[in-house]
Amino acid sequence: MLKRLFILCIGTVFLAACETASTTSVDSAGDASSSASASSTSSGTASSSSSSSTAAATEAETLSPEEILKKEFAKVGSTILFDYDSSALSDYAQRTLDRQAAFLKARPQTRVLMGGHADERGTREYNLALGERRASAARDYLVSKGISSERIRIISYGKERPAKVGSNEAAWRLNRRAETRLN
Repeated sequence: MLKRLFILCIGTVFLAACETASTTSVDSAGDASSSASASSTSSGTASSSSSSSTAAATEAETLSPEEILKKEFAKVGSTILFDYDSSALSDYAQRTLDRQAAFLKARPQTRVLMGGHADERGTREYNLALGERRASAARDYLVSKGISSERIRIISYGKERPAKVGSNEAAWRLNRRAETRLN
């Protein structure tokens, strides 16, 4: 992750240097390249702040409105986890759903799909029913926060779409979830 960020920052600095060199005259091209190399050796904070604003401007130009909306929603959080054999919402799950409710209130035309999931233990039928209870619990919480139930569609995947494949507690914990997707 840090390596990608570093590469992105370096690439942005070089891109900015190329843009500066193309707008200056031939006599000042040497000055532009020396200032670009000086800026690339400056502190990481200055480089990352200028590169993040440049990257944000470039990203806004290339992303569709749907992609921007999905990116904003990803910051809110789309997954809530449940305890074993439970559809009760934890405090953490409620805080995530509160952020989702605020996001949806600010965008009244947005619809979501709430998918309920279970770990691999139990029968297919039992896990489908448990996944539906989990999705319903999340939907009911959003409705209690003022979101119209008509904007939220639920589906149960049971154990059919695991987030993590495995037969251990770490995998099971991640698979006991409800995921909200923009629809």
